[in-house]
Amino acid sequence: MNTPLPAPPSPGSLRSARLTALAAACCLLLAGCSGATASGADTDAAGRSGDRIKVTLVTHGAKGDAFWELVRRGAEAAAAKDGVDLTYASDSDAAGQAALVRDAIRAKADGIAVTLAKPQAMKSPVAEARAAGIPVVGLNSGIDAWRSAGILEYFGQDESVAGRAVGDKLDALGAKHALCVIHERGNVALEARCAGVKKTFAGETKMLYVDGTDMDATTAAVTATLQQDPDIDEVVTNGAQFALAAVQAAGKAGSKAKVATFDLNKDLVRAVRDGSVQFAVDQQPYLQGYLAVDALWLYRTNGNLSGGGVAPVLTGPAFVTKTNVAAVARFAANGTR
Repeated sequence: MNTPLPAPPSPGSLRSARLTALAAACCLLLAGCSGATASGADTDAAGRSGDRIKVTLVTHGAKGDAFWELVRRGAEAAAAKDGVDLTYASDSDAAGQAALVRDAIRAKADGIAVTLAKPQAMKSPVAEARAAGIPVVGLNSGIDAWRSAGILEYFGQDESVAGRAVGDKLDALGAKHALCVIHERGNVALEARCAGVKKTFAGETKMLYVDGTDMDATTAAVTATLQQDPDIDEVVTNGAQFALAAVQAAGKAGSKAKVATFDLNKDLVRAVRDGSVQFAVDQQPYLQGYLAVDALWLYRTNGNLSGGGVAPVLTGPAFVTKTNVAAVARFAANGTR
């Protein structure tokens, strides 16, 4: 038995259906308008604008430096979370770094994060960014200069405090004669660290300046210094890779000097675990990059200022020793510590 086909709709019912569909479309349009920003851009469930914010992170890090890769990964994690278009650029030369900031201004970035290893060189480009209405935050270096430079917020370690803490640590370990290795002359953060060590360390502190872009030359310079001064019983470096080079240098020089360092990476974690490096001071570079990008997003979308814009947000120092290194080892293996 065949099922009869339904009767075709009448013209009146067709008109009614069209009116119902039109009314539903209008309701959807009005609902969409209620979720728009003041500029008319659609927002998602989290209240974010459909127009992605553009942030540029400009550091003084040398290419291939493991420390700056951690900063970059933190920044990328924050950008992915916030829906930010991130550009990362670096130049170890102060003039080159200033030029990169100006590039970001010309590209009409919505926010710029910058390191202040050599604050004087960055004053003019930061002022130009402010004049263009671009908010700038600082990270990693320049804790004594960020406010006078007109920067909104700062994320990093108080290097003088960290240095003094290392000096106290060396006293507790019974060291008598320290060599503090500075791998970038004029870098205010590195200078502050070693000055801090010298201020609180009861023994003698000697400074050694090396070219951090040439690891072979750095190793040779530390080796020669240890050979010339056998009384040195502690080498303090300002980067994980330089600590590992100092371990090699002590072996080549036949020195009994111990090695300690500022900063951390996965290779340094292994060195702390096996005892070839006594301890590391972790300033959490991943966190610095993350907070800098996240802060710019929060400022642009909600007007937030970490630290109220008058106090730095400290990410260190924290000591990593043989007794607690296991707690950070798995994070270091993931490339985030």
